[in-house]
Amino acid sequence: MPDSLAAATQRARVRVPLRFPDGYTADAELVTFHGLADGLEHVAVVLGTTEPGTTPLVRLHSECLTGDVFGSARCDCGPQLREAVERIGRRGGVLLYLRQEGRGIGLYNKLDAYALQDEGLDTYAANAALGLPEDARDYTAAAQMLSALGIGELDLLSNNPDKADQLRDLGITVHDRVPTGVFATPANVRYLRAKVIRTQHTLPLGELAGAHLA
Repeated sequence: MPDSLAAATQRARVRVPLRFPDGYTADAELVTFHGLADGLEHVAVVLGTTEPGTTPLVRLHSECLTGDVFGSARCDCGPQLREAVERIGRRGGVLLYLRQEGRGIGLYNKLDAYALQDEGLDTYAANAALGLPEDARDYTAAAQMLSALGIGELDLLSNNPDKADQLRDLGITVHDRVPTGVFATPANVRYLRAKVIRTQHTLPLGELAGAHLA
């Protein structure tokens, strides 16, 4: 971690059994922190056991109330969360649940952006039309959390190259970026295609182009 980046410390650890709507269960340890740069209540979800000599699998998952809690089909966040917990649990690693609703613009602004998407704008253009950043997320706190957990090297479960780039700039060694599954629905295919075209997410564009639009 760069010398200029203040160190965070672990605040508390508590074991929490997880259960998903499809019946999948997992034992997790949730970790909270002191000293995070943005002052938000991010949580680390520690899953599985990382064997000696094995690089932990890590996902930075931005909070999505509509997808993670209500099962919205307008994004792929809920399925990605479910997938990540199982994949990390099998291998050993950490899911960082980051309070970055709507790529950092907040819930109300995200819903306003949804209304503009219904008028034909893509997810990034809708943010811009509201005078907001296309992606306001900063992963300084994520790097602090990883360092506090003793993780300096990892494989990153993500389709988003910016996450890996930011972590590397913050002193975290990202060996491999492991793509998630593709969770396309008629309601989210335009959103997924925009992520490929606008921010170079590693999703199969040809497969998405063949999907039916809502």
